[in-house]
Amino acid sequence: MIYALLIAVLAPHCWAIPLAQVDLHLGSSRSLETIELNPYPDKPRLTFRHDGTFKVTVFSDLHYGENPWDDWGPQQDVNSANLMNTVLTSEQPDYVVLNGDLITGENTFRENSTTLIDEVVAPLNKLKIPFSSTHGNHDNEPNITHAEEIRRELRVAPLSYTRAAPAWADGQGYGPGTYWVPVYKKASDHSPSLILWFFDSRGGFSEGANSTSLPDWVDEAVATWIELTVSQMNAAWGPADRVGRGSLAFVHIPPHVVQDLQANLNSTQDPGLNDDELGSGSTQASGEDTSLGKDAPFWDALNAHVLNLHGVISGHDHGNEWCKREPSKNVIFCFDKHSGYGGYSSTGWGHGVRNIVFRSPNPKVGPETWIRMEDGETHARIIMDSSYN
Repeated sequence: MIYALLIAVLAPHCWAIPLAQVDLHLGSSRSLETIELNPYPDKPRLTFRHDGTFKVTVFSDLHYGENPWDDWGPQQDVNSANLMNTVLTSEQPDYVVLNGDLITGENTFRENSTTLIDEVVAPLNKLKIPFSSTHGNHDNEPNITHAEEIRRELRVAPLSYTRAAPAWADGQGYGPGTYWVPVYKKASDHSPSLILWFFDSRGGFSEGANSTSLPDWVDEAVATWIELTVSQMNAAWGPADRVGRGSLAFVHIPPHVVQDLQANLNSTQDPGLNDDELGSGSTQASGEDTSLGKDAPFWDALNAHVLNLHGVISGHDHGNEWCKREPSKNVIFCFDKHSGYGGYSSTGWGHGVRNIVFRSPNPKVGPETWIRMEDGETHARIIMDSSYN
């Protein structure tokens, strides 16, 4: 393709390669914005520790802002903040992911919805921990949008690495939170050893008086964005399978294909709470052919182009914590742990986080992941490598 030739010629000489009027695999032609390979020139480079490890802690479904008209709602936000402070102080992660549904947008007041982001990121700001966010269906509501949350986060959190997708890949404006974050073995390295990918699964409702339901899957244009981005990375840094560059992906709503995994879970092999039945509203929506999700272009592109992909991590289903290998793409899928005191829950579920520790910059060494509860108890520990499942 034309863009591959342009990349091969220009990549050794620059970080960002402008692409114009290329033939996209989705069958259309458009002018593409520059895909920047040094997207954080003014922020500290994320690096592995001296012992070769890198620890990520994932808070999912915090659901700030419920019932602001009574005492119960604000108290849940206090409880969630206490959990964040407890976990962050104890775990001391190198990086934090807020994996969607930061705010329950249908409960908040329009005039102050975005200020809830200040509360969400306060523990991270206080401890100076770098982080980034995905956004969920409750973050798109008549009182809030993904774009508004991103703008506020970048305004109030100096160590936020969240950013917006190019306009042609932002899900018609309702899924702007698609991006990637590089992690280097050491700060002076030319190229990263690990890429953290973040995808916006949209969902929820549009803003305004005539609110309408929004698609709850990653937009098909993101497939082209993945292909172009990986092509530029490969041209500038070398192919991931040759130079040893690993990846991990985050998305709020689980891809539709993982719905079929639940029937064959083995509690010993696939440990973790399994209390939410997947189906309508809890995986990315199915198309007319119910065996194929509308997120298939995204899912296919992710697994075809992003090599050394350790796994895909989702939130959304508060009663699930399990991991399972998805056989059609041979990729490990894991749920987060419901972290926030807002949002639905049930007796015995509790609140906590998913920890992921990369044990080496070498992508052949799979990361270790487990659930850590608020009280410090841990369970559902697995190694995300070729031996799993």
